[in-house]
Amino acid sequence: MKCDGAHEAMLGNDKLAKIAKQKQKESNKQDEYEALQSFLRSISSTATLPPYVKGETYSSVRGVFNQCLITCAVLILAAGAGHPIGFSAIALPQLQRENSSMRTDDEMGSWIASIHSAATPLGSMVSGPVMEAIGRRRTLQSCTVPLVVGWIIIGTASHHALLLLGRIVCGFAVGLMAAPSQVYLGEISEPRLRGLLIGTPFVAYSLGVLYVYTLGGPLSWRSVAYLSTVLPILAFIALCFSPESPTWLARRGRFHEAMAAMSRLRGTTETAQRELHELISCREKEKARGEENIKFFATVIRSPVLKPLILINTFNLLQILSGSYVVIFYAIKIVEEAGGSLPPEMAANASALVRLAVTILACILLLRLTRRTLVMISGIGTSVCTLALAALLAQGPGTGIAPPVLILAYVGFNTLGFFVLPGLMIGELLPTKVRGLCGGYIFCFFNSFLFGFTKLYPAMMKNIGIAAVFGFFGISAALATILLFLLLPETKGKSLLQIEQYYQKPNILWLSRKKTTGSQNV
Repeated sequence: MKCDGAHEAMLGNDKLAKIAKQKQKESNKQDEYEALQSFLRSISSTATLPPYVKGETYSSVRGVFNQCLITCAVLILAAGAGHPIGFSAIALPQLQRENSSMRTDDEMGSWIASIHSAATPLGSMVSGPVMEAIGRRRTLQSCTVPLVVGWIIIGTASHHALLLLGRIVCGFAVGLMAAPSQVYLGEISEPRLRGLLIGTPFVAYSLGVLYVYTLGGPLSWRSVAYLSTVLPILAFIALCFSPESPTWLARRGRFHEAMAAMSRLRGTTETAQRELHELISCREKEKARGEENIKFFATVIRSPVLKPLILINTFNLLQILSGSYVVIFYAIKIVEEAGGSLPPEMAANASALVRLAVTILACILLLRLTRRTLVMISGIGTSVCTLALAALLAQGPGTGIAPPVLILAYVGFNTLGFFVLPGLMIGELLPTKVRGLCGGYIFCFFNSFLFGFTKLYPAMMKNIGIAAVFGFFGISAALATILLFLLLPETKGKSLLQIEQYYQKPNILWLSRKKTTGSQNV
């Protein structure tokens, strides 16, 4: 009898706990509803505002200045993310010298180059839930800590295990920042400037690689590691003065904070009210359709999310196979294998300069050219250069100026669209509801595959030779070009809501969509 009574008491307590939990949930919903109503009353006049149209002056000069200033804080961090990428290219030649204090063979060298990419997926996997929980800006700030710690471990490393540990920690930090930086810039920028602002981190990234290449000439790899802590520290300080993403704030029911952030980013209250009103209206429509309670996996397998996910992941895979990052990791060794009259170190530094210059050019062209035009030029140019280099090297060891010129042309064309596009696609194509989580998982897949390909590259070079490797790069670039021609929608000048609405339509091929609708617009 006592057991039965205790059992009933436990059941009663469980029932009371469930009732209390339900009441708390209803109370939270009521608080959010009241906050929404209060906010909507304060901007009630925006219901009659016209929607944004192409060619309209969207933000004031002050708003544009604020968007650019906040982007600069992200750029400092992006430059810091480029340091670990370029580090192996300057460290390996020093570590493999006869008089090195930490003698390194080819096998260990491949681990030092690739282990960074093995750790990056871990950071990418964590970044999605973290940026949804604490916000985009705070996630970017949090990643500076492991980045600084990783460089200190590398600088003080006395044996290979510590060097690899430092590379792992840096790789985790770079993975943690990759998706939030693209999502954050996509959400703070207006349609007119979004391509430019999302593309600029790749300029900073290239600057970060060039910075390491430049320091690696006169300085030891340990000194380079210590100097690489400067930018992450500066980035943390700069982000303290940046606002949180208004999109994230609005989806959390923090409407007045979202309004303050949006007003700062757009420069005028009227424009901020209109854009925020559209965000809230979209969110309320999701609620009305019952989409807010759908689980993450069930949301991902729905057509409007699955179509951009498949496109982004397939392109990322082909982009890696086209050699975009392998050429950064193994710059000096690749130039040595290809031959030619330029010294390998000079050619590697020239490739970093070309990457930087073309990234700047790409950001400017994103204001003038359509996304599709830019990636078609990039894909065709990359394919032609790599296949021409493969044909040249198939005749024998490279001589003269032709091999380094073709390598530099390949780097230039590849950077023009292929290097910039993945981050742009994450910031533009993914629906608002899953942008944070899916962005992290996309970078996780990207970096997992990048690790495998980077680790495999020395074996590929040894077994099939440099000519076949560049032939493989060329075929991969051609397949990526075909994929983008068929599936990539044109997003220049479109709001994130317009792009989201495009993927809610039944079309898959971009060309067939234009034929059926008779319109060039998303």
